[in-house]
Amino acid sequence: MKTVLFEEDARGIATVTLNRPEKRNAMSGEMIKELAEVAARAASSDTIRALIMKAEGPAFCAGGDLGWMRDQMAADDDQRRQEATNLAEMLKSFNALPVPVIASVHGNAFGGGVGLMSVCDIVFAAEGTRFGLTETRLGLIPATIGPYVVARMGAAKARRVFFSSRIFDAQEAAELGLVSRVVAADDLEAEVEAEAVGYLDCAPGAVAAAKKLIFDIEAASESDKTLLTVEALVERWQTAEADEGTSAFFEKRPPNWKT
Repeated sequence: MKTVLFEEDARGIATVTLNRPEKRNAMSGEMIKELAEVAARAASSDTIRALIMKAEGPAFCAGGDLGWMRDQMAADDDQRRQEATNLAEMLKSFNALPVPVIASVHGNAFGGGVGLMSVCDIVFAAEGTRFGLTETRLGLIPATIGPYVVARMGAAKARRVFFSSRIFDAQEAAELGLVSRVVAADDLEAEVEAEAVGYLDCAPGAVAAAKKLIFDIEAASESDKTLLTVEALVERWQTAEADEGTSAFFEKRPPNWKT
């Protein structure tokens, strides 16, 4: 891969690094495809326990590569639709990963960079990071990233920044719900590492099931939510992980997934 770096350590903590620092990690068609490959690899892995998303260079992600966007404006409808679908499916794949995804954000995160953050479960941002949904300045809209940004912020807060192209700081990003924690720049790597390591104490199947439950609850009608959660708990009680976790508690020993 040329625009993305990927590695997994012996603990099962994987890292995907955006690697177009000379372009402030703007997403090209090539980067979108390589990110989709990483998401597919993580989704099928039996060893990955947590995934960190970070970036090389001075910025997390400047959004969509303007050269790539200009190419789509000159393309026919079929190509434009295919490229938009590639972006949408990549975001969907990261959002649906069964493992925790932790973003480590620094510098700037604009447009599609905010979209990448929004498909992560936890977002750490360095103090001084700037954010913006800047598409309307270019006559564009935050379309494929929209479902994840709005889900993250809620519609009322999204109205504050979704179409104004206003740049805002890390503290406001936290207030909006885009950022989970704002930390000193020098502490960013250590804070993200500590978050990822914490999941090694958790049963991986239970983590995946708990994450899926959030999506199921959001999609269910009010009348279905009680039944959905009852069935989810009944299913979890039948798992080997539940047996092992409770047995380990009563036997005062670490469960077999704890490293």
